[in-house]
Amino acid sequence: LLQLGGCIAVPALMVGGGVGVGTILATDRRTPGAAIEDRGIETKAAFRIREALGDAVHVNVSSYNRLALITGEVPDEKRKAQIEKIILDVENVQKTVNEVAIMENASTTARLQDGILTSRIRAALIDEKNLIANAFKVTTERGVVYVQGRATAREIARMTEVVSGLNGVTRVVRMVDVLSEEDLSG
Repeated sequence: LLQLGGCIAVPALMVGGGVGVGTILATDRRTPGAAIEDRGIETKAAFRIREALGDAVHVNVSSYNRLALITGEVPDEKRKAQIEKIILDVENVQKTVNEVAIMENASTTARLQDGILTSRIRAALIDEKNLIANAFKVTTERGVVYVQGRATAREIARMTEVVSGLNGVTRVVRMVDVLSEEDLSG
């Protein structure tokens, strides 16, 4: 529950004998290879950070299309740079966005609130008829919502409107590859 920034929707959808998994893969706009590589990036990064720094830091890595978003808290600039280097050394990482704050680790309550906010955002995106929720990957850290994905300009604008209108969202940071309408239909 403390790391709700990852793919919380996947386990819930798997409860129907795998039908949800097929739906997720069919609506994910990454190639299957990129999706698998992203999961590997997240797993390897978490392991390497834990191995190098233990509980001295609270760091999350969210990868989408080989772009690794780094969020969380570290006590100093040296460890922030060390974490970025660790992640850049993970196979298949093409780029990082380092949004780690230099501060004391977030409390369990703050992490839980971010997880709840992420769940509310995902539910709002699923409820939105003009959006495919799986076009977006959402990570929340200290009320800041980071959105990764692949979508049209129209979808990005609507997603931003939906997300920024939710209570508890302090800022929306978009790291979304812009697709043309033709890209989606072809």
